Amino acid sequence: MGTMQSEIEARLRDEFAPTALQVINDSAKHAGHSGDDGSGESHFTILIESPSFAGVSRLQRQRRVIAALGDIVGERVHAVAIKASEPAD
Repeated sequence: MGTMQSEIEARLRDEFAPTALQVINDSAKHAGHSGDDGSGESHFTILIESPSFAGVSRLQRQRRVIAALGDIVGERVHAVAIKASEPAD
């Protein structure tokens, strides 16, 4: 696991105490595309499930995840895809 992936996971665990979290490095799928910096850590998919997302719109969930990632998105990572949900009852 790369250092960026570990940092993303740590920040999300600290902020949301998720019941499920998966951070997938999709960088290889984007090799040679715009935003590929050659680091192998430029594109990620985040699947996160947390009780803190209950009653929060999809857009607000994504905004909260991006805020929790701070300088990672847009400065250190080119792109993230986010699927944030609350635990199913």
